[in-house]
Amino acid sequence: MPQLIQWATSPWGQKVPIHIAWGLMWIALIAGLSFMIAHSLYLAIVKPAKRFAERRAEAAAAAVPERVQRHSLAARMFHWIMAAAMLTLLFTAFLPKAGVHFNWVLYHWIAGLVLTASILFHIVHATFFMDFWSIWPDRIDRRDAMNRVRRFFGKAAPPPARFAKYPLENKLYHGVILLSGLAVIATGLFMMKRVPTGIFTRNPYLFSDMTWGLMYVLHGLAGVGLIALVMVHIYMGVRPEKFPITKSMIFGWMSRDFYLEEHDTGRWAVKAPADSQTEQGYAASDGD
Repeated sequence: MPQLIQWATSPWGQKVPIHIAWGLMWIALIAGLSFMIAHSLYLAIVKPAKRFAERRAEAAAAAVPERVQRHSLAARMFHWIMAAAMLTLLFTAFLPKAGVHFNWVLYHWIAGLVLTASILFHIVHATFFMDFWSIWPDRIDRRDAMNRVRRFFGKAAPPPARFAKYPLENKLYHGVILLSGLAVIATGLFMMKRVPTGIFTRNPYLFSDMTWGLMYVLHGLAGVGLIALVMVHIYMGVRPEKFPITKSMIFGWMSRDFYLEEHDTGRWAVKAPADSQTEQGYAASDGD
């Protein structure tokens, strides 16, 4: 049975982990591709009907601007800076293991610092300038998830609920990517003590061999997990039915029709701007 962790013997005869087995990189890649294929086949074969095909009341539509503001400029800049840093980290970490050799260490730790800075900014921005709880699952999400499971198995259950600002799938993905990202950041910052960067004083003896080994293993496991997570994220972002959400991350807004079709006006309330001539709307319940 192949090992998930590679081990070595220290000068003192102690067996210590040194890093993950790099075959896990290919497993993560296959897992991401398998999800995309299975999901595409499911939608092609089942072809589920629109969840909320009924027409919205004219009164509700009249209160919603033609363009519904979804993401502020600050949120969009964070997203794309974080995305660039994340892709750079993945490519610099795993391309050398796939046989593409270059001076990857320099680019890797610089991208790691950019990712760290962007995440710190996001924590402050989300806590004090956005609706912090909008990205976390609530009671309605949990109840709707159970109803969807019941309907999937052919049991009687209420129809799916319309979403708040973020669907449950987005909220769950956010939680997983948060844990993975914090794991690679925390371990990566300590690992910078082992390479000459000009920022931290190099000290490879900061921790014991066992602690360093476990840190490298955690960093690697989170890294290969991010391969599949990023693949799934990009795939979902380019799907036609999800592309309006991706477009909102570029331009900041989504159309009124998409908002009324997918979102619960009570859970994510928006209103027309004071200037009726202005096409851009803004969210009443969320400053972002």
